[in-house]
Amino acid sequence: MEQALAKINPTVLALMHGSFGKNGALQPFARETMLMECQIAGLCHHQVKVVEPKLMPGDMLPLRREPDNPNDPLAIMILTEAGEHLGYVPRAKNETLARLMDAGKLLFAKLESKSWQGDWLKVETHIFLRDF
Repeated sequence: MEQALAKINPTVLALMHGSFGKNGALQPFARETMLMECQIAGLCHHQVKVVEPKLMPGDMLPLRREPDNPNDPLAIMILTEAGEHLGYVPRAKNETLARLMDAGKLLFAKLESKSWQGDWLKVETHIFLRDF
């Protein structure tokens, strides 16, 4: 049985990947460019009341392409830092982002704000491109 020396969070590892070059050397001057603002779509379809207390402004939210999504082949999932599915980048805003991700670019979201509006949680995010 194989044992790891330290527990590795795959989400943090994926976000850190953008700070390392092809040879594995740390590139401290990696840049993050804000591409757009958007609300998370589809939150009502997930267990948002369970996840909401863990969401804090400033949280990095990984993005994952979902090309096999039957409703939208350009779908981009938005996850929590722990890897829980929150919702999606709105369809009206996902085409360019999906093409960038398909080309190997590292994109992620940062949670800007959250507020309950009745039974609906409004979550505002900024989408960033990490480039170096």
